Amino acid sequence: MYIYLLIYCFYAISQKTELKVSINCQKCKTDVLKAVTKLTGIDQVSVDGEKGTLTVIGEVDPVLVTNQVRKTGKVVEIMSVGPPKPPEKPKKPEPEKPLPPCCNDCQLVAVSFTRHDGGYCSIL
Repeated sequence: MYIYLLIYCFYAISQKTELKVSINCQKCKTDVLKAVTKLTGIDQVSVDGEKGTLTVIGEVDPVLVTNQVRKTGKVVEIMSVGPPKPPEKPKKPEPEKPLPPCCNDCQLVAVSFTRHDGGYCSIL
């Protein structure tokens, strides 16, 4: 008799899972968050009560997340599963361009002129 041993290698890949959940109040939102955060491998969880969506980012199986939320008595539907967006790199401010050497010698000069209604205007 031969015994076959199957070895499965799972590579942990961070992914973004979006679920549609029926969220009616703050207590529903709290119950869903408590249920999901019990799972391991979660990096970030967010709930949008207005849209009725739950977003989970991390190395967790979407089916496990769905089953965990269903244990709270909520109706759950998987909307999308895919790679998370890469974090945005902060933009470096562009260094100010130095003034040409001829402008460093300039000085402000007061200029005035007469307006069409007879008044004066000054620019400094």
